Amino acid sequence: MSLRILVADDHILVRDAIAAFLQADDFAEVTTVSSLPEALDTVREVGAFDLVLLDYSMPGMDGLDGLAKMRKANNEKPVAILSGTAPREVAEAALKAGAQGFVPKTLAAKSLVVAAQFMAAGEIYAPFGFMQQNEDDGTGPMTKRELEVLRGICQGKSNKEIARDTDLQEVTIKLHVKTLCRKLGARNRTQAAMIARDRYLV
Repeated sequence: MSLRILVADDHILVRDAIAAFLQADDFAEVTTVSSLPEALDTVREVGAFDLVLLDYSMPGMDGLDGLAKMRKANNEKPVAILSGTAPREVAEAALKAGAQGFVPKTLAAKSLVVAAQFMAAGEIYAPFGFMQQNEDDGTGPMTKRELEVLRGICQGKSNKEIARDTDLQEVTIKLHVKTLCRKLGARNRTQAAMIARDRYLV
């Protein structure tokens, strides 16, 4: 029998991708919502889920307060935190507060399914590599110019458009994008935009 999983995330692309991963091979019956209030209403209407995945930075969460509310509403069944950007300290705090796990949004599809299986079965999940990382990676804070470029990326603009807006050469924008991806730990500009949104950088 497939698991019943609730995925709450205000970023529709991320939400749909996670749901698609979990629905593969009939592994899970997935319900998706975009905020904590919506998630709480859903649980009250249809009953507790085998696993609830909550985006750490979506509307209504208020840090880890949302975790406590959902654990109570879900009859203490497994509730885990999803995040694309939260640091290790947040992951540790979430686990101490009773989260069933901490799931980075960058997790590969197969790993996500395995993590969901573990958590639904009552096991605690937190990726070892993430929990061991050093947050102070020496990349330094962002410059004003980098934030301008990042804002352009988040608006879906091309390097050419950002170059025109900032009176810079397109090759310079490419260098800024490369630096931004390194500083944010992003694989590409799309992920950089997602991380920027989660960290409220723009």
